[in-house]
Amino acid sequence: MTSQYEQAGVNIHAGEEAVRDIKAIVNQTHDSNVLGGLGGFGAEYELTSEVGHLDQPVLISGTDGVGTKLLLAIEADNHATIGIDLVAMCANDVLAQGAKPLFFLDYIALGELEPGKVMTIVKGIAAGCQQAGLSLIGGEMAEMPGIYRSKDYDLSGFAVGIADKAQLLGSMRVQAGDLLIGLDSSGVHSNGYSLVRKIIQDADLDLKKVYPGLKQPLINDLLTPTKLYYNQVYPLIQTGSLHAAAHITGGGLADNLGRMMPSDLTALIDPESWQVPAIFKVLQTAGKVSLSEMRQVFNMGIGMVLVVPPRCVDDVKAVLEQQQTGYQMIGKVVKRREQPVQYQE
Repeated sequence: MTSQYEQAGVNIHAGEEAVRDIKAIVNQTHDSNVLGGLGGFGAEYELTSEVGHLDQPVLISGTDGVGTKLLLAIEADNHATIGIDLVAMCANDVLAQGAKPLFFLDYIALGELEPGKVMTIVKGIAAGCQQAGLSLIGGEMAEMPGIYRSKDYDLSGFAVGIADKAQLLGSMRVQAGDLLIGLDSSGVHSNGYSLVRKIIQDADLDLKKVYPGLKQPLINDLLTPTKLYYNQVYPLIQTGSLHAAAHITGGGLADNLGRMMPSDLTALIDPESWQVPAIFKVLQTAGKVSLSEMRQVFNMGIGMVLVVPPRCVDDVKAVLEQQQTGYQMIGKVVKRREQPVQYQE
């Protein structure tokens, strides 16, 4: 017999099935600091081994979502990698502060709880956590048919990392003469999708078409997950090779680099120093978007920028090359002119 709660659109049994199915996936992300497992009222993470070698331990947290990229995933019925995007939006921010990522929690709200879809989404979240050095220690699923339509859902996440106060990255360490190393993005990442969707609609783009310059259908390019930079960047943090780092999200290079520039310094960027990926050229041409707006909205092929003192540049480049990480020397830090970030035209 169907309960009144199920008649209202909430299936408790489906929720229980989903939780049961994802436990094994979640457990694979756990390190020895995770206490207990899923099912408690709160997740427990022991810090004893993490703080013992730190003089002034600082917890660094970040929270974010995926934005309207979700609508393309829903339209394509492809949910395999959207969880990676979720983790990356939080983990890359925490990493940019100089933190070692510790643990992650997620929140999934759905119009209709389908255990198979939830399993696919959580597999992506777990994969992202493994790439970011995070333990997935908890989360929440909420079936809310009055807010979301049956196939719709939303994601948000919360990451916590740890660092020694003296080793934090940021504007307080940036100096004139520091060099800017841009790490390649994997594509559009997870920002600017309201504009992407407007371009698709206005230009009547075919999501299944392989446009000139692309190597796969447009939808595949657009759903390519955000790159996680933990394996590339954290070893450089450990060796003290960085003064700062910027995760390039909404606002592009200018806004995100500007957040870590001291009031008397400017990031001078050479836009000719890297090749803009074809996906951005497709969007710009189809949408007739100005170059200045493209730079303001999208990462344009640079997903993270490292601010490196000159004495460490060769060592940083050697590490990145050993890891086969794509990078470009994109500029330098100079005395402030008019803006906190300027393009060298």
